[in-house]
Amino acid sequence: MWRSEMTGRGLVATTILLALAIPAMAQDEAGPQAKRPTVARNAPPSANATVNLINLLVKQGVLGEEQAQALIKQADDEAYVARQAVRDAASKADGAEKKASTAADAVSPPGTKRVTYVPEIVKKQLRDEIRAEVMDKAEKENWASPGKYPEWAQRLRFYGDVRTRYEGDFFPRGNAGQFAVNYNAINTGSPYNVLANGPNANPYFWPTYDTDQDRNRARLRARLGLDANLFEGFAAGFRIATGDTSSPVSFNQSLGGSGGNFSKYAIWLDRAYIKYSPWNDLTFQAGRFDNPFFSPTDLVWYRDLGFDGAAIQARFQVQPGITPFVAAGAFPIFNTDLNAGSSLNFNDINVLPGKAPSHDKWLLGAQAGGSFQPAPDVDLTVGAAYFHYLNVQGRVSDSCIAVTAADFCSTDLTRPSFAQKGNTYMALRNIRPTFDAAGNANPQFQYFGLASDFRDLVLSGRLDLGYFHPVHVILDGEYVRNLAWNRDDIAAKVLANPLPVNATAGCATAPCPQTYIGGNQGWMARMTVGHREMKELWDWNAFVGYKWLESDAVVDAFTDSDFGLGGTNLKGYFIGGNVALGPNVWATLRWMSASQVAGAPYAVDVVQFDLNAKF
Repeated sequence: MWRSEMTGRGLVATTILLALAIPAMAQDEAGPQAKRPTVARNAPPSANATVNLINLLVKQGVLGEEQAQALIKQADDEAYVARQAVRDAASKADGAEKKASTAADAVSPPGTKRVTYVPEIVKKQLRDEIRAEVMDKAEKENWASPGKYPEWAQRLRFYGDVRTRYEGDFFPRGNAGQFAVNYNAINTGSPYNVLANGPNANPYFWPTYDTDQDRNRARLRARLGLDANLFEGFAAGFRIATGDTSSPVSFNQSLGGSGGNFSKYAIWLDRAYIKYSPWNDLTFQAGRFDNPFFSPTDLVWYRDLGFDGAAIQARFQVQPGITPFVAAGAFPIFNTDLNAGSSLNFNDINVLPGKAPSHDKWLLGAQAGGSFQPAPDVDLTVGAAYFHYLNVQGRVSDSCIAVTAADFCSTDLTRPSFAQKGNTYMALRNIRPTFDAAGNANPQFQYFGLASDFRDLVLSGRLDLGYFHPVHVILDGEYVRNLAWNRDDIAAKVLANPLPVNATAGCATAPCPQTYIGGNQGWMARMTVGHREMKELWDWNAFVGYKWLESDAVVDAFTDSDFGLGGTNLKGYFIGGNVALGPNVWATLRWMSASQVAGAPYAVDVVQFDLNAKF
């Protein structure tokens, strides 16, 4: 069997060489209008030896008819180019001879006879130059190899992935649902009336997260991107993706959502950037792009989070096995709308409405680290990062009146524009009480902001042991500490954070005070055993890990959205695995069990089964 395969390969190689080596003049014998020989298992003998050989290989089953046709087409293309080169060379040689004869005749006595001689090396040089010109023209105009993409299209690369998911969310008995206030629903919608008494007051019902009703969901994620290699180190790209909302940490679209009844789903712009790499180890990028920092876990940053802004990355191998790297960037989190303002004045109802001052929010980040290879089968990567947030902490407003949901107070823009859950909140509006004609208190509509500031120190590491390659043992770890956290400052502010009536013992009227019991640290450890990537059939890996993330260690908007259904103030374990069903197709099973770190009881178990495909 091996000899047969080798013989077949040798015949194919011989055929290709014969097809490409036929002299240009020999190909011309059939004339420019000659019919191209056909390839078939029962084809009659041909005057062309190469075609006869190809037909013989087709009959023996070594070549398929489509492969044989491709070989003949390639030979024809090469022959055409060669014929063009010979004809052009002959034409130029004739012209040179005529010019030489004319010049010689002008200076020679009458009756002199001359024989013009063009050296063979000159003829060869002319043929080579003309052939190069013809090939260059053929490449640019795409007529020597029809079917080949033009040059500009070869600089584009499309990519994408599709994931279908079953997700089950299971809540045990005993969760304190009234404590899971959905501040994001308040801050991204209408403010809430926190005054419960008086005939004109709105009902005092807080929006909360689901903590006691099990859910089963079918979900979908689809992404399509384009990378374009421009010129001299410049590149650009963009990607679109699905999603229930514009959430930065979830591309999942719940099937049956968006109105149900097979309604169509929204597509969001997920990436759009320009990148410049003057050399391979230095990259500048601006726009919306992948996380530029080394982040082996989802403790601080969700794995698919897109960063808006500008970043620089650099690495340099100082010696074999030692490669330091640095990364830094500036990222706008929130930009004040030009027309952000008030429908009423902050303090005096007799003063005309005005516009709010700018209150943009930024994230500044920097990281330094290195990749090390102390042994051929050992890879270690470590990094230390510092992330400084600007203007994300809430501030108490000037005295203001907020009797309707449309009213505006001076620090409303300090509230988060997106949040999950877990961070500690404070009331933003310093509302001045007002009363109606009957002496009843008017409603007091309130927004909420983050009680803590955030300056995160993050230590990250990954150890890859490849002693059993292709099976690897990978250990990931990460630790975070919020250096701006101040327990006393947060405790003083959180007292203004009202809870529903009777939510705490001894509280009979609203608003009820809350005692602060949060924290500022988090850590996560994970071990993965198996293949690093799902490339071939039955590639596999399994993983297990543990996570501890206190309430105000990180901004809850940007961390993992799956564990504990997203956010901070969570602890627990996770376990799962992947198996490849073919090239670039694999299945994933994951189980996550989470509960609260501190505060009212909250726990949830999440199971996810994914079918993934990428291209």
